[in-house]
Amino acid sequence: MTMRVLFVCTGNICRSPMAERLLARMLPGAAAASAGTHARPGSPMEPLAATQLAALGGDPGGFAARRLESAAVAGADLVLGMAREHREAAVRLHPAAMARCFTLAEYVRLGGGPRVPPPAPDADDIADPYGRPEDVMHACADRIARQVSELARLLGSRSAERLFAATR
Repeated sequence: MTMRVLFVCTGNICRSPMAERLLARMLPGAAAASAGTHARPGSPMEPLAATQLAALGGDPGGFAARRLESAAVAGADLVLGMAREHREAAVRLHPAAMARCFTLAEYVRLGGGPRVPPPAPDADDIADPYGRPEDVMHACADRIARQVSELARLLGSRSAERLFAATR
């Protein structure tokens, strides 16, 4: 079974495309896509984000932003927002998807088992680096790469299949 993973951020030019392209590289069996709650369809990836993605081994080529739509949420097996606001936007568009909508960091944290302590309210959010200095983009890309690496490990394991089955 091919897992369809939808990553969501605001403009779909930094965070979610980095996650999409990194998951495609790390877990070729997954069908990764991304969208933005306020995306301008067709916009290219932000140049600094594309540079960071390439440095991490991802391919920024041919990317075009998409706006988050109900059909994309409905068609995804797993919807991973970069922040709580993105998870909530996905649920508003398609309430039936609620059980399979998380933030990326939240899903990874929950995959660690019941001993993982609850974080501060915004600890699962990955802050928007758009328009910020290069070091902020670098730190954001690094965090996304670590989270996606753990996500790929979870999705590739039998325990991830059980965790995923519980969300359907």
